[in-house]
Amino acid sequence: MSVTMPDIQLGAHTIRSHGVKVARVHRHDWVILLLLVVIEIVLNVIEPFHRFVGAEMMADLKYPLKSNTVPFWAVPVIAILLPFAIFLVYYFYRRDVYDLHHAILGLLFSVLITGVITDAIKDAVGRPRPDFFWRCFPDGKGVYDNVTSNVICHGDKSVIKEGHKSFPSGHTSWCFAGLCFLSWYISGKIRAFDRRGHVAKLCIVFLPLLVAALVGVSRVDDYWHHWQDVFAGGLLGTTVASFCYLQFFPPPYDIDGWGPHAYFQMLAEIGNGQQSSNTTTNHLSIRSSEIENAYTQPVHDREMGVMGIQDTSPILNAMESGRRL
Repeated sequence: MSVTMPDIQLGAHTIRSHGVKVARVHRHDWVILLLLVVIEIVLNVIEPFHRFVGAEMMADLKYPLKSNTVPFWAVPVIAILLPFAIFLVYYFYRRDVYDLHHAILGLLFSVLITGVITDAIKDAVGRPRPDFFWRCFPDGKGVYDNVTSNVICHGDKSVIKEGHKSFPSGHTSWCFAGLCFLSWYISGKIRAFDRRGHVAKLCIVFLPLLVAALVGVSRVDDYWHHWQDVFAGGLLGTTVASFCYLQFFPPPYDIDGWGPHAYFQMLAEIGNGQQSSNTTTNHLSIRSSEIENAYTQPVHDREMGVMGIQDTSPILNAMESGRRL
């Protein structure tokens, strides 16, 4: 069933009229989201794997310890709140709670699944950051085990812990997960792949990806990550975002790519219900006509019988007169 955008009545499915119904259908998905939040918290609390770091390895890990160009608090703002604001703008234009609900749900799944995978790999790999030397030895005096030559850190424990979480980049994976999902969303809404050759639409689609890429570049510039960490984080976030978007929305090049799957399923159910109702009505009308005919036919026959008797009365009278003669 294909429905073009202008044919749909605006304001028919708002948060007030259908919000609870839509959320109730996906209540299990919201429970899974809460579970992902708990897993994400646990992964950030546990201690990562402390990979062996020998004295000869420190040559590549002596980059200066700098602050973040993009602070930690800015990541959810970029990856979640920015797309959410665009979803709200579109909702106030279309008044379609199906689109709003599935956009938010898909975005949160994209970011949280990416976050869980990213932090699980971080804890398992335990790759040291490029500035690990200054995290481990803030005074610049390296201390190593006499037997294994492994580092014996004497810096702040929380700083050292964070120093073992280089691969992959969390800033990059989160931003690509949120902003790549937004790029998919925008491309569907503006019909970027309608085969009309409007390259300007692609510029709009690539803009969120550019922001995510710049966040990744900042992680290398700040010496918090190796380039491989950023590349892996971007690839991870893009992959998860693509899967999550296509779980809730058709591909942007599809004729119905502007709306979520659930919206068109709802329209199909309404159409089937109306068709079934019309079929039932027609069936009842036929039955009513049959019943009416069944009741009216005897009356008609009786009337015709009476008329027949009345019509033959003059003949009978004539016959009676002939006998008398």
